[in-house]
Amino acid sequence: MAMKSFPKPSELPVPEGAEGWEKIYPYYLVFQDKLKDEEDQKFWFCDSQHWPTVFKPFETIGAEFAVKCLGQYNARHLMIPTAKGIEFRVHLGYLYMSPIPVPEEEIAERVPEFEARIGHYFQNWQPLLDQWHTKVRDTLNEMESIEFEPLPDMVPMQDIQDGVGKDGSERLLEDYDRLIQLAYQNWQYHFEFLNLGYIAYLDFFNFCKEVFPNIPEQNIAVMVQGEDMELFRPDDELKHLAVKAVDLNLQEHFTNTDDAEATLAAIAAAEGGDQWLAQWEEAQDPWFNFTTGNGFYCHDKYWRDHLDIPLGFIADYIHRLEQGQQILRPMAELVAERERIISEYQDLLDEETAAIFDAKRSLAATAYPYVENHNFYIEHWTMGIFWRKVRALSKVFADAGFWADDEDMLYLSRTEVRDALFDLVNSHGIGAKAIGPVYWPDVIAERKSIVTALKKARPAPALNTPPEAITEPFTRMLWGITTEQVQQWLAGDDVNESGLKGMAASPGTAEGYARVIMDADEIGQVQQGEILVAPVTAPSWGPIFGKIKAAVTDIGGMMSHAAIVCREYALPAVTGTGSASTTIQTGQYLRVNGTAGTVEILDGPSDEGAEAESATAEAALS
Repeated sequence: MAMKSFPKPSELPVPEGAEGWEKIYPYYLVFQDKLKDEEDQKFWFCDSQHWPTVFKPFETIGAEFAVKCLGQYNARHLMIPTAKGIEFRVHLGYLYMSPIPVPEEEIAERVPEFEARIGHYFQNWQPLLDQWHTKVRDTLNEMESIEFEPLPDMVPMQDIQDGVGKDGSERLLEDYDRLIQLAYQNWQYHFEFLNLGYIAYLDFFNFCKEVFPNIPEQNIAVMVQGEDMELFRPDDELKHLAVKAVDLNLQEHFTNTDDAEATLAAIAAAEGGDQWLAQWEEAQDPWFNFTTGNGFYCHDKYWRDHLDIPLGFIADYIHRLEQGQQILRPMAELVAERERIISEYQDLLDEETAAIFDAKRSLAATAYPYVENHNFYIEHWTMGIFWRKVRALSKVFADAGFWADDEDMLYLSRTEVRDALFDLVNSHGIGAKAIGPVYWPDVIAERKSIVTALKKARPAPALNTPPEAITEPFTRMLWGITTEQVQQWLAGDDVNESGLKGMAASPGTAEGYARVIMDADEIGQVQQGEILVAPVTAPSWGPIFGKIKAAVTDIGGMMSHAAIVCREYALPAVTGTGSASTTIQTGQYLRVNGTAGTVEILDGPSDEGAEAESATAEAALS
């Protein structure tokens, strides 16, 4: 019999070796014994869509900035009538969230402020968005200007003569604080337009549901697809480089892209190689500030620092071009399908209602690209700079003997780093030994052991008793946390072993062999024609979306990255299944119905498999 609720936080077993894990995270991020009764009354879901692996202590900064800034725009900036922010806790190394509703009696008084504020943005969208780009780029430039270097053995004579009166240690302290402040600043900018994109889409969504009560949610999403998005630009640059390599007959030089230096040297020596390298160099700034992960972890690998990654994607595109495959996104088909669906629904409306429909759809389509574009500027570019500077500072500590590995600083909280910095500059200034080299190695070793132990257990999908119905719109659209999904999680073993149910995220049907990917480092294993199964996908996995037939994820709603990317690649997708990545095994044969939101595990190709594989999104929606 299915459970009526999820475990309480205190009921989840602590993995062996992870005892005392609570002490490695800030006190305000963990459940408190003194608040147990209150916290156990709230429903918490695990956001493994954005934070799929265990946090190292310093890495909680991404969650703190992101969720805090998301909340402030709901609760303090836009005054959204029905949604405030989101409470969040780290439990057993994973992030759990609980949306905060607006009390019924406050909703009406928020409405006028909400309408005035979003009205200002929507009436001045382009100039405000241009201003946003300037603010973000200025912040990025300032972050790049920060340099963490060892302190000199003595103050330069020039400083003596100029009467500077400081030893340079203040720059280490100030620049650390400045790095944190600048990252926080761009995270505030991140949400200035993001929630507006959701609001515009939600307004159009609700209008469609009102005038077309039986409209599939996918049809609404299709009506804003096919828009130009900057988030796809890094992948598009690689495709153009692949085409250039074929045009210049450079294919033979891409056989061993794991050795980036040798590959680029061979291209440089080849006829036409200088032309290709000029385009390669031009593409890097800014489009190689891109990670195969999602930017929330320091271990995420960025293209600009690991050139073998983009070179490998280019080599794969070259191979596909030589096989006669189409590697560009099917933009013409996407736009044609969008216009067909729009036209069919417009024809069902009277003139007055059709005008309202057009206005709301146009606004949603205008705001929609930002829902993905912000990722490049913040999660990828901002966080890429941030983690690179963090590693540089950690190396300063390592060179001073505080710890052994250049990334060991990640096992400190950001406030502990501030204390360690003063230890460092204090010892340097007075010429004495620092305490850090004898204090931190043991602490870091213990915390590494705890983090490793926490990784042995998968997170519970949710905690405590869920509400009778999940109605909060952002929770449904972004995370795919619906009443039906929660009930499936609660059913556990009662779920039919032959298949899974999830969010119908991108229309169409496909059959193929599963490839289960648990980590971004594994995406190179994906073969042509397979079905991708993962806890979550990242927008930066674009280079493999041209190879797969469909995608299935554990978490995510209609506006999740996986759903949006699959729709833009015209691929069937089922998101928010809860357990696909742990239920399905690589090599199993699947039928993915992105129109119905189902995933079936088959014994092999079905009689209707060929027909299903050739079904297009148009056929699925007609």
